[in-house]
Amino acid sequence: MRGMVATPLGRLIRRHAERAVADALADTRVVLINGARQSGKSTLVRQLAKTGEWRDLDDPLTLQAALSDPSGFVDFPTRMVIDEIQRAPELLLAIKSQVDADPRPGRFLLTGSSRLLALRSLPDTLPGRMETIELWPFSQGEIDDRPDGFIDAIFTHGPGFRHTSELTRADYANRLIRGGYPEAVARDSPRRRQRFFDSYVGDLINRDVMLLSEIERMAELRAMVRALAARSGQLLVVQALGRDLGLPGTTTARFLALLEEVFLIKRVPAWSRNIGNRAVHTPKVAFVDSGVAANLLGVDAHSLLRPGGPFGALLEGFVLMELARQTTWSETLVELYHYRTKDKVEVDAVLESRQGQVVGIEVKAASTVRPDDFTGLRHLAGRVGSDFVAGIVLHTGTQTFSFGERMLAVPVGALWEASVI
Repeated sequence: MRGMVATPLGRLIRRHAERAVADALADTRVVLINGARQSGKSTLVRQLAKTGEWRDLDDPLTLQAALSDPSGFVDFPTRMVIDEIQRAPELLLAIKSQVDADPRPGRFLLTGSSRLLALRSLPDTLPGRMETIELWPFSQGEIDDRPDGFIDAIFTHGPGFRHTSELTRADYANRLIRGGYPEAVARDSPRRRQRFFDSYVGDLINRDVMLLSEIERMAELRAMVRALAARSGQLLVVQALGRDLGLPGTTTARFLALLEEVFLIKRVPAWSRNIGNRAVHTPKVAFVDSGVAANLLGVDAHSLLRPGGPFGALLEGFVLMELARQTTWSETLVELYHYRTKDKVEVDAVLESRQGQVVGIEVKAASTVRPDDFTGLRHLAGRVGSDFVAGIVLHTGTQTFSFGERMLAVPVGALWEASVI
């Protein structure tokens, strides 16, 4: 049973991650909830850890105490919650000493707003002692109190999957603009939402990125963030991005790593049957939150739908991130990829289970679907053979239609509205 957490919306929102965190606290000494700022980490922790000691490292005095005496700071007989642990990674060695001496599960519950293990100065202190759970901004299912069960449903039912949605293109445009950050979802005024997004990106760069690395070319970093918003859902060619911004390749790669570490963007690797080839192929990039990307592009729901607008690209990034969120709680254990051949045959998203079963997904920002929209999916099906579960074209219409063996056109809303049952 998922619990309820208070949010800026003034109502209670179910978080799918709560069960994973509760399970980890029951058998793991240190649990880290890692995710973007303002994604609801602290709220979730307050729901789960009603007793114990709470330490917030965003508080200057608390942070100073942690840095001055790490061992004394974490010496506490019951569970300790430490919020924003990335501000004092020195604590992890002291935590290791504590949990080695007293290996009871659930001793420490940490939250972080950057990928801790990517920090340059961080020693590998907690192997086998810590479980990390990623918390993203709200999924559409969490906002609407819907199942968010597409991954389990499609791997269970395959080509027998069916779903009807009442959502329209205008509804999807409004969801793209809104995004999933609790503060943004709570604001009905587009102008007030814009203020939040502007402040969020500014604070993230000026505070969290600077915490990870001293940046001298801040103007170029901000320009890169805007350029990436225009590329959300598209291939990330590092050399081309650097040329467009007038940046050396090493600086471009460093900036991209920093933006990924603070959960502003996510890279989706290329899929190949040869696992060794995946790392060398060009990834896709998606903004973690579509509302942030749309705000950086200066579009609203109306202009998004104009001919030539960025609706298609933003919709693809939006779908990729809804799938990425869902991989963290689906019963079917899957990895998210994209597919592209040297001949430029593409599939927007590929889900591969631990057993090697594959679902291919194309995203189409239109309410009509044609047979040639399945070209890439049919190519992928030929590569995969009997392990190919289904090829899905997600569209902005309302009905599910069959387009041949194992090929379906499905409404985008099925991502969060569908369930196995």
